Amino acid sequence: MSESSTGKAVGVGDAEREVVDLCRDLIRIDTSNYGDHSGPGERLAAEYVAEKLAEVGLEPQIFESHKGRASTVARIEGEDPSRPALLIHGHTDVVPANAVDWTHDPFSGEIADGCVWGRGAVDMKDMDAMTLAVVRERMRTGRKPPRDIVLAFLADEEAGGTYGARYLVDNHPGLFEGVNEAISEVGGFSFTVNEKLRLYLVETAQKGMHWMKLTVDGTAGHGSMIHKDNAITELSEAVGRLGRHKFPVRVTKTLRHFLDELSDALGTELDPENMDETLAKLGGIAKLIGASLQNTANPTQLGAGYKVNVIPGQATAHVDGRFLPGYEEEFLADLDRILGPRVKREDVHADKALETTFDGALVDAMQTALVAEDPIARAVPYMLSAGTDAKSFDDLGIRGFGFAPLKLPPELDFAGMFHGVDERVPVDGLQFGVRVLDRFIDHS
Repeated sequence: MSESSTGKAVGVGDAEREVVDLCRDLIRIDTSNYGDHSGPGERLAAEYVAEKLAEVGLEPQIFESHKGRASTVARIEGEDPSRPALLIHGHTDVVPANAVDWTHDPFSGEIADGCVWGRGAVDMKDMDAMTLAVVRERMRTGRKPPRDIVLAFLADEEAGGTYGARYLVDNHPGLFEGVNEAISEVGGFSFTVNEKLRLYLVETAQKGMHWMKLTVDGTAGHGSMIHKDNAITELSEAVGRLGRHKFPVRVTKTLRHFLDELSDALGTELDPENMDETLAKLGGIAKLIGASLQNTANPTQLGAGYKVNVIPGQATAHVDGRFLPGYEEEFLADLDRILGPRVKREDVHADKALETTFDGALVDAMQTALVAEDPIARAVPYMLSAGTDAKSFDDLGIRGFGFAPLKLPPELDFAGMFHGVDERVPVDGLQFGVRVLDRFIDHS
């Protein structure tokens, strides 16, 4: 990539203009994932992405793992194909949205108040659009990346990736031959400390997951009788204990690094055992950081009975459990102790935690690209409380980072946008991301 005398990137103007329309188009394609194939699937989004890539000379492939559940993959030849390749991956599915709760229809892609609104605006059709915009502009102008890049636009991430990343890793690993590093979602976004410093949080770790079904068997009977073996009562008490339990703080390597960086930025030493005051200063990222301090287990569903005067013989609940890297065994032992012997616990979906170090040429490329567009930028590592498709690609030895660069207004509740109502992304944030991503590719 060349630069003007002002240091501005040359050749990304069309990408900056195009990224907004690409993001709106993707949002308008309803890819709601209900976790049971009842939704519309990702096929239309996969075809849209493939068309946009084919228009600029790439040869994308569409892989359908189940009717309608489709992913698109393409490879870009780099200047030095002998180097290990870089993977840029994103998912095209989104969690469902109820339009009556939103200010603007969640599948309209409307522009209002300087933002693109809609389901997927930050999770993660923004990064899909930025990737498409940058790649299309580079292909149009003949600017090869330094090394091969594999692009993957994936199905099913919101339900664990079984029909997207996991399917491709298990059935088509050759697509990712030679790849050693990857970037994807929930990282590279800004947190403004003051007028002289803006931190950009790069995801280097993520919690593991145990999505669980809890079951208690009791004795069925008539609702008018005295009943000492009520499955609902037993399960409700166990779920209440779990929902109110505060798991202990555990300082992982990533958390320690983040706190050291934040301590330097704030000019004060931070105690991970006493984070309430610190979290209060973190605005919209407090939720993300707070959840990385400890294991969590949140009850999310309850089910029992079929008639008001019948005591059911069984009651069930579902729990979203997340554990820190290195603390899975402790987490499961805590669960069994809290729930008690009457509760049967089984996994609905489980996956590992990830953690990598915050170093190397790829990290340097992130910092270089950020500072070029924002002189007060500093990249810092953090842990994602959720999980991404990086878990699947880790099985191929691919080191993953969350780096979807966005410069955000300090007042925006960024963490609240994920799976929330009125999800939106600033237009200038998308354009900033295009410039940073383009520079990052040149230095990667």
